Amino acid sequence: MKLIIIGSGIAGLASAVRLQAMGFDVTVLEANNYFGGKLTEFNQNGFRFDAGPSLFTLPQLVLDLFDIAKQNKYKFEFQQLEKSCNYFYEDGTRFTSFHNAQKMTSELQEKLGMTDVKPFFNYLQTAEFRYKTTVPIFIESSLHKLKNFLNLATLKGIFSIPKLNLFNTMNHENEQIFTDKRLVQYFNRFATYNGSNPYQSPALLNMIPHLESNIGTFFPKNGMHQISEIIYQLAVDLGVNFEFNKKVSEIVLDENNKQIKGVIVGELFYKADLVVSNMDIYPTYKKLLPNIPHPENILKQEKSSSALIFYWGINKKFIELDLHNIFFTENYEAEFKHIFEKKTIYNDPTIYINITSKYKTDDAPAGCENWFVMINTPNNQGQNWDELIIESRKNIIDKLTRILKVNISELIISESILDPRSIESKTSSHLGALYGNASNNRFAAFLRHKNFSSTIKGLYFCGGSVHPGGGIPLCLNSAKIVGNLIKEDYGK
Repeated sequence: MKLIIIGSGIAGLASAVRLQAMGFDVTVLEANNYFGGKLTEFNQNGFRFDAGPSLFTLPQLVLDLFDIAKQNKYKFEFQQLEKSCNYFYEDGTRFTSFHNAQKMTSELQEKLGMTDVKPFFNYLQTAEFRYKTTVPIFIESSLHKLKNFLNLATLKGIFSIPKLNLFNTMNHENEQIFTDKRLVQYFNRFATYNGSNPYQSPALLNMIPHLESNIGTFFPKNGMHQISEIIYQLAVDLGVNFEFNKKVSEIVLDENNKQIKGVIVGELFYKADLVVSNMDIYPTYKKLLPNIPHPENILKQEKSSSALIFYWGINKKFIELDLHNIFFTENYEAEFKHIFEKKTIYNDPTIYINITSKYKTDDAPAGCENWFVMINTPNNQGQNWDELIIESRKNIIDKLTRILKVNISELIISESILDPRSIESKTSSHLGALYGNASNNRFAAFLRHKNFSSTIKGLYFCGGSVHPGGGIPLCLNSAKIVGNLIKEDYGK
């Protein structure tokens, strides 16, 4: 059977591996001249940058694809990090999150002055319980197939509902557990992992720290783009056909709009028995399926935050910085109000800096570092982004100069910028939202679009805008779900 995947983001690549391994004849059509979607790279003036996602967790989800492809000629090399992230506060506090519990204990005692660290580690135990209870139901399986709820895992989840704290927000729970505002802010920041607001998102999302603190963070030997590179190579080795600069303009259905017939690219018709769209769900319907009823309630839901990223070549090395670094705003609640309510950028944004040259030294010239500098922003609502970029750049430089005690502006020798407009144009992410719909209510997991069409036979969906959500692990799980759905439907 001929199967077409629209888009070669990480979910599209992983779907290609899974489906080709099942015996389908898979072709991937990519509008750009490169694969990887947001997970790509570029070089400028001697510096290499990973363009998009910079945090790597759950490497087993990538290794699983090697088993499926039955390929061992390519080695996926990565290392587990001792330091998860460095944190900088406006009051002068600096501390590092360690994967090692003993080192984390010392850090909490020495840097935050905690005499009793039990609440911190009890919090992580609760995060682990919530993760292990909910992931089999909400992350690894389709929420839209009744049979997936008729099992022991679901029953266990139902009995655990009181412990999941579905009716409080992340911030409310964190304020109840910790009196130290620095720790509240530390745990609130995990809402940004799926582009949400900790003052609105359900406390269930406080399970996210389990990934970073209990399981650990990792770094691929050749940078984050290595993840998409290795999956692409697996797909090619299996026989997947990739065609680049091929922008799909329409998904073609039969005369009753009930069955997939193929897709159109320019003047060409590609016949297909099945189509998997790795394109954002909004343009999939609005641009590729204009003549059928659309799920308007889902398409109109609040979108996640976006980002403004400065790719800076820095003419200096900073011993106080590591791969991941966070410079907190003094008023976190005000920052999120600006993002989600005022739809603008706060004048004191939280700054994330990723520096891959700390571990991959050839990513920057000698004596230099490659800074991926990101702040969270609203998605694109027609704001004056040119003006916001100028203001934000100044505020970021002023903040970093003040905290690091060195004039950052004098150290920038190379620069590129990515904003919500260019995120949307390069990746077809509606409004430049990084994670599809936001998770700012307790029903968010149920409100994402399912991974299949109920009305069109042979149409499936993967990627960050559909179930289970955005980010590398969730996108890889969406590919797994699509693979299982197609296997069930077609017996491959």
